[in-house]
Amino acid sequence: MIESKTILDAAKAKMDKTIDHLAEELASVRAGKASVNILNGITVDYYGSETPVSQVASVTVPDARTVLVQPWEKKMIPLIEKAILVANIGLTPSNNGEHIRLNIPPLTEERRKDLVKQIKASAETARISLRSIRRDAVEAFKKAQKEGMPEDVSKDGEDSTQKLTDKYAKKVEELLAEKEKEIMTV
Repeated sequence: MIESKTILDAAKAKMDKTIDHLAEELASVRAGKASVNILNGITVDYYGSETPVSQVASVTVPDARTVLVQPWEKKMIPLIEKAILVANIGLTPSNNGEHIRLNIPPLTEERRKDLVKQIKASAETARISLRSIRRDAVEAFKKAQKEGMPEDVSKDGEDSTQKLTDKYAKKVEELLAEKEKEIMTV
C-alpha cells in the first residue's frame, strides 16, 4: 500500500522543479539591466561539441548597462559573437580583439509591457503545471484509498496536497511580482 507521505513527497518534488524552472525562465528575461543570465542557453562549437558560452569565457557585468564576455581563447571571439547574433537576444556584440562587449539599451515602455506579458504567460504555465501535479496527487490518493488506504488518511492527504499547491502558487505570485517590479522600474 502506498503511504500518503510518498504521494506528497513526489508532488512536492515536482512542484519544486516547476518553481525552479519558472525562476530560471524569469532570470533569462532581460529587464533593461545587464545580467550574466542573458547568455544562458547560448552555445558555441568548442572542439566539436556544443558548449555554453559561460564555459568557454568569463562573463561579467562591469556596470548596469554592459555585459563583458572574455573568452579564454582568442580564437573563440568570432564564434561567440556569431552565437550571440544567431541567438537573436536583441543585442549586437562588439569586439575589440580581446573581449566582446554587449551594451544593454534602456527599455521602451512598450517593450516593458511586452516583457510583463511574457513573464505573466510563464507564470500561468507554472500555475497550470502546479494544478496538474495537484490533480495527479489527488488521483493517487483516491486510487490508494481503493487499494486499502483509510478514507480519513486519504482525505487528509488531499487537504495537504491543496495546502502544498497553495504554498507553491504563492511562490509563483512572489516571483512574478518581483520580476514585474524589476521590469517596470525605469
